[in-house]
Amino acid sequence: MIIRVRRVAAACALGAALTACGAPSAPHASRPAPIAPTAVTSRPPTLAPGPAGLTPVFKNGPRVDGKTVALTFDADMTADQGPRAAAGEHFDNPQLIATLRALKVPATVFMTGRWADEYPAEARDIGRDPQFEIANHSYSHYAFTGDCYGLPTVSRDRMKADVERAYTAFKKAGVPNAMPYFRFPGGCYNRQALKTLSAVGVTAVQWDVVSGDAFATDSDAVAQQVLEGVQPGSVVVMHCTRSAAPATEKAVRMIVPELRKKGYRFVKVSELIGAADRHR
Repeated sequence: MIIRVRRVAAACALGAALTACGAPSAPHASRPAPIAPTAVTSRPPTLAPGPAGLTPVFKNGPRVDGKTVALTFDADMTADQGPRAAAGEHFDNPQLIATLRALKVPATVFMTGRWADEYPAEARDIGRDPQFEIANHSYSHYAFTGDCYGLPTVSRDRMKADVERAYTAFKKAGVPNAMPYFRFPGGCYNRQALKTLSAVGVTAVQWDVVSGDAFATDSDAVAQQVLEGVQPGSVVVMHCTRSAAPATEKAVRMIVPELRKKGYRFVKVSELIGAADRHR
């Protein structure tokens, strides 16, 4: 999902047509050895279901468990955007991933199944790198509620299948261990959506810091917005979208050293969820 935020002079608005993950040059680092698809991994932490068995919603980690922060990146591609990709529009951002590797920043990528279908080699490369974790952002990137920033809407009887189809796309691309976390397209959900997805067994992941990187061209403004908003346990929403978030990669190169100077440690969403579960 893409969120557009203009500091001071503007209001918050979400872009419905989401785009791609890539940007200008950044430091290049040798790639960590990929994990084998057969590697034994422990069960990822999740939150217990909410009242009446509703899908639990996670927004941020504990504020008192050290200075940790999770950078998350939505790899968006809507089901009907194939012709735009075929015409040359980029919905990926390999330079951003390279920068995160060079800076040794772990991150969680919320990926649509359609993105994985379009860029299977990149999905596999990210998914097999232990520095990252891939989570579910639906297959179609259609909204799970009405009136969600102009996004098309998935019907209630197709919601569960849309999420499961994304996991199938990840497996087809060679992603070995996609996480049981789900981010609603547009960040839009209601009780009906939470009830419908309870059978999938995911934890819904929102955020408490909006980066404002969608459609932004001023990387300084994006970095400032993040630096002003981060607290211990924060989840920052950004985008791995080259044409729709062209300032993100440069902003990350400013955000990371500044937060490290302040004593922050970068973690994946799974670590924050595990910490939140321990504090219950």
